Amino acid sequence: MRKIAIVTDSASDLPDNIIDQYNISILPLRIIYKDREYRDRLEIKPQEVYEVIEKEVPTTSLPTAGDILAVFDNLAEQGYQEALVITLSSNLSGTYKMVNMLAKDYDKLTIKVLDSKTLGMFLGFLVIKAAELAETHSIDEIIKQATALRAKLKGGYIVRTLSYLRKGGRIGKVEGTVGELLSIKPIIGINDDGVYHTIGKTRGWARAKKKLTKMIKDEFYNKNYIIAIIHGGALEEAQEMHSKLKDIGNVVESYISQISPALGVHTGPGLIGFAAYEV
Repeated sequence: MRKIAIVTDSASDLPDNIIDQYNISILPLRIIYKDREYRDRLEIKPQEVYEVIEKEVPTTSLPTAGDILAVFDNLAEQGYQEALVITLSSNLSGTYKMVNMLAKDYDKLTIKVLDSKTLGMFLGFLVIKAAELAETHSIDEIIKQATALRAKLKGGYIVRTLSYLRKGGRIGKVEGTVGELLSIKPIIGINDDGVYHTIGKTRGWARAKKKLTKMIKDEFYNKNYIIAIIHGGALEEAQEMHSKLKDIGNVVESYISQISPALGVHTGPGLIGFAAYEV
């Protein structure tokens, strides 16, 4: 069977070693300031965004057609004949629509595009699954298994303030305008349509972190699971949460994942959360 190239965008938050291990191609989203522009992950790191976010909140944009076609050309030159592109939610970005449009007119590869209806390491886990199957399964079977995994994903995150999600127009179905005044922290998830929504609430940051840990315990206390602790410029808190996993079920594999600059723009510094699934 022909090996299939796996492509995703920079919102997948995949660790560099995973990208290298599976030869995953990354489409970079764009980080746009008033006087300059960067390709996500390639030319700017999350901490650089957070360091100046009080002075200027940049906007983000989907990968350029040139960057997408350059990735396709590179794969064709490597001898691939098929490619599967798994993008972040079409309800959070125009990336899926752009890639799908370009893929239809590209004649050097057979390309299929899957809308993950999610983002971050939720998306990352789908990409890893696809990469594991790429040498032994057909592209349609990979899509089937990735879609099945999407339905198994559990998780959520908390942010210090909802103001960045609000400014970026990605507040979705998350409640909290009045609640923020009372220090009520919504636990944010991604629904089946790929839109942010509230999956729980608690008062205060410390209680919100405890609630996340309790969610992991309730879901996986007697199960085998794979998990990523996700954070935005909050490594110590992520490590603290990660250290508690040893007492929760059987962790088959774990990651501590820093969210990409393109996501950090919309959540602000301090995000903490998890993405996980039973195996």
